[in-house]
Amino acid sequence: MGARVERALDALGSPTRRAIVRMLTAGPRAVGEIAEPLPISRPAVSKHLRLLEDARLVKHEARGNRTVFALDSTGFDLVRAWLDDFWDDALPRFIAEAEK
Repeated sequence: MGARVERALDALGSPTRRAIVRMLTAGPRAVGEIAEPLPISRPAVSKHLRLLEDARLVKHEARGNRTVFALDSTGFDLVRAWLDDFWDDALPRFIAEAEK
């Protein structure tokens, strides 16, 4: 597994980061909008966003004096490709085991 896929999977291992990703499925949001419903500080949200961005799961854009985050398909495409390869290898073994 490549380092990029590892970073994406590790980033998605956090419930807080998964909550942020779920929020962003509704569309781009500013940091304050992301932080508002979460039970952690805004600096902590920013740290989570940096980890998600490093994993290429989110990207940001400056809009005036606000930083707006949106989903980045790059990281999700890597994870999906890894899962597809995993199932291409694992599924025949599962079938063989079930047919015993």
